[in-house]
Amino acid sequence: MLPALVPVLLFSVGPLLYGIGLAFTDARAGRNAVYEFVGPQNFIDLLSDADFWASFRIGLIWAVSVTGLQFLLSLGLAILLNQNLRFRGVARVLAVVPWAMPPVVIGLMWRLVYHPDAGILNSMLGTDIDWLADFSLALPAVIVMGIWSGMPQTTVVLLAGLQGVPKELYEAVEVDGAGTWRRFWNITLPQLRPVIVAITSLDFVWNINQFSLVYVLTQGGPGGQTRLPMLFAYEQAFRYGFFGYAAALGVATMIVVLAVLGIYLWRQMREAS
Repeated sequence: MLPALVPVLLFSVGPLLYGIGLAFTDARAGRNAVYEFVGPQNFIDLLSDADFWASFRIGLIWAVSVTGLQFLLSLGLAILLNQNLRFRGVARVLAVVPWAMPPVVIGLMWRLVYHPDAGILNSMLGTDIDWLADFSLALPAVIVMGIWSGMPQTTVVLLAGLQGVPKELYEAVEVDGAGTWRRFWNITLPQLRPVIVAITSLDFVWNINQFSLVYVLTQGGPGGQTRLPMLFAYEQAFRYGFFGYAAALGVATMIVVLAVLGIYLWRQMREAS
């Protein structure tokens, strides 16, 4: 396995360790720039940075909303695709189309959907709303895009879990006269619990670290209303040149995400046991 681990160490573990080390320095942009070790100063500055906390709040709203709604819609779609429908194979292929699209293409496509003059959404509703420029509508509009783009992989995973549920269990409860809702609540959900825990955990991590989709669609606007933590880190590093501070932001976000994820997994395992 060593040859396979070498690129992982070079392109994943190596940059991660370098980023953690960079978070404790005052590294800045500039040719032949010299930076010094500043200890936890970057993290102390983060605690008093209102822009950071605003972006983190937006990031949590985004991640929780997209992950939760994405799961519910994907579960419904997976149950539908698990039925003996006509053209079921074609429907399954169409359901994963967004998964195959690059994030940049998805962002550009949704910019056209939300376009105030020529957008398909305004054409359907008969309105002229500038969805991405409205302070109250920009974040919900971005959340809708996130749900649409992330549903395919969640649907595929849940569909695989549904197909792994033994049919004998359904046959047994049908003999007892159980209805559709009882079969779903007592058989389907308990059997899917490990799959649900795994995919929702991964979705949350992917969503809290999202960058490309939102950057292409809004670049964090209007007025920072869709500025996720990774967009804020990008601005600090590549717009203002504060590499050490941006690295600290990434490390802090990673620690909080791991803590939230740890609590969630612990509760799920405790309920399962």
